[in-house]
Amino acid sequence: MAGFVPKNKLSKKAQKELNRKRRVMWEFSPVTKTVESKKVYSRKKNAHVREDYGMSDFHISLPALLPA
Repeated sequence: MAGFVPKNKLSKKAQKELNRKRRVMWEFSPVTKTVESKKVYSRKKNAHVREDYGMSDFHISLPALLPA
């Protein structure tokens, strides 16, 4: 049986393996959620807010434009 070896004296491979074994999968994210400031510019937010005012909303009946 091998004696105790401090973590910092283990090889990097052995340290990685030890760290991998000690990691635990969380059922929820332990990181606290933060509310984004409304004053900060967000490129993603602005891309979704834009509306497309293309030809799909442009309806004109031709008989109304022609003189009688």
